[in-house]
Amino acid sequence: MAVNFSRRKFILALYGSAAFSTSLLLKACSNSQTTTSTTAAKNENFKVAIALPGIISDQAWNQSGYEGVQLTKQKLGAETAYVEQVAQADQTEALSDFARKGYNLVFAHGGQFDAAIEQVAPQFPNTFFVGVNGAVKGENIAALRIDHLQASYLCGIIAASMTKSNKIAYIAGQEFEATQQELRGLELGAKSVKPNLQITPTFTGDWNDVAKGKEATLALISSGADVIYQWLDSASAAVLQTASDKGVYAFGNTKDQLEIAPKAVLTSAVKRMDLAIAYLAELAKQKQLKGQIYTIGLERSDILSLGKFGTMVPEAVKQKTLSTEQEIVAKKITFENCKESGRDTLCVKKATA
Repeated sequence: MAVNFSRRKFILALYGSAAFSTSLLLKACSNSQTTTSTTAAKNENFKVAIALPGIISDQAWNQSGYEGVQLTKQKLGAETAYVEQVAQADQTEALSDFARKGYNLVFAHGGQFDAAIEQVAPQFPNTFFVGVNGAVKGENIAALRIDHLQASYLCGIIAASMTKSNKIAYIAGQEFEATQQELRGLELGAKSVKPNLQITPTFTGDWNDVAKGKEATLALISSGADVIYQWLDSASAAVLQTASDKGVYAFGNTKDQLEIAPKAVLTSAVKRMDLAIAYLAELAKQKQLKGQIYTIGLERSDILSLGKFGTMVPEAVKQKTLSTEQEIVAKKITFENCKESGRDTLCVKKATA
């Protein structure tokens, strides 16, 4: 049951024998009391919540976050809640609401929440905040990172192998550390195959605006890009479908998105955020979660991997990509801090025999 709380929608699903069998209505009034179930009282429930920038049915980033807290309910018996479509201006309020309600662990699902986490966390020392895709850490702050660069490096190899115009593009909602690393991985992977190809990045300013996603895609195609790597939420399907309509290639992200546009999608950077979130929640329940940045890469193939390959990808390209993946896992290929053109970035380092 979805209800309105502080201008946003909440569902608080209590753990029980049947999913969603018991729920609580969170009251907006500060003097209202929330009734707890007998089971929750007896078990002193571990409470986990997540704040999402988009909707839980986007088949991408937000859905994976929602599924993560649902998994904590199934695996850990956690009492869970979520709030979706949290605007930037409402982030601190959303996180504070959960902390005031006594949630032990609060995930903020996106690097755009970092400033809000740093503002709110010191006020609620009994709540642990996790910035998914974040770059923050502190006494009761951790960040959960997928190694986006590793996956995009592999996609870059495929992109360079498939482009005919030698122009590929990157589309994301916002520019912050995680998207910059993903863009860098795409560049490094592509230029390992074709050093002189061109990569054009675009940040739409909105992860969910379908019109902006489609407009950006059309503009990049008009400029000659024939392979597009996208990281958007609700707008991702529009990018993939537009690419398919225009006869160019694209990559899925977060979910395996091949079925959205099978004529366009080469493969997907599959990021099982649900499993990663459940992993950190388990650490938190065991009181082993630390104020650090947790980064998960291709070594955890259950969490980070490539999705199904489109039929248009030649077998030789597929095998080269999978071979490179194994080299990354074996640390024969690593990515280290370096300077390039006077700026700090990451570069490829290959192990010497």
